[in-house]
Amino acid sequence: MLKKEDFVYYGKFLKPHGTKGEIGLQSDGFTLGDDCDFVACNIDGILVPFFFENIRPKSHDTYIVKVERMESAEDVRFLTNRDAYIPKQWVEDSDELTWSYFKGFTAIDTTLGNIGEIVDVDDNTINTLFVVEKGNDEILIPAQEEFIADIDHDNKEIIFNLPEGLVSM
Repeated sequence: MLKKEDFVYYGKFLKPHGTKGEIGLQSDGFTLGDDCDFVACNIDGILVPFFFENIRPKSHDTYIVKVERMESAEDVRFLTNRDAYIPKQWVEDSDELTWSYFKGFTAIDTTLGNIGEIVDVDDNTINTLFVVEKGNDEILIPAQEEFIADIDHDNKEIIFNLPEGLVSM
């Protein structure tokens, strides 16, 4: 049985692609590695694996996947808009994380403590920013590797060592 604590959010299934059981799969944070042969979806409270017959990139964050034992658009239609999860070890072994992967993580500073939850990533400017919510406040933190002291994938925490005065709380 698949355990939720062994998986992390990957992205969402899109709509069926063509008529032969293919469907779009969009990442919310990182690329699928060669070892990825399935994703899991929460169906009635249980993680159910969906294995791929083949997978091909459509864009930098979207794949077209052919799901085993699904031969038509009707077969895969029920996956449309469902969240997809991948085993946590695939993420920890990956060198291709994007900043969006950290949505839902708790931002913690080594000096300030808990800053809040990362709810979005703003990459509309030259400097990518984590958008952190703390109560009714929105805090922006530069997404720069030199500010990250540690990442706890299990507890979904990102620990920062931010310069003094960068964040006021």
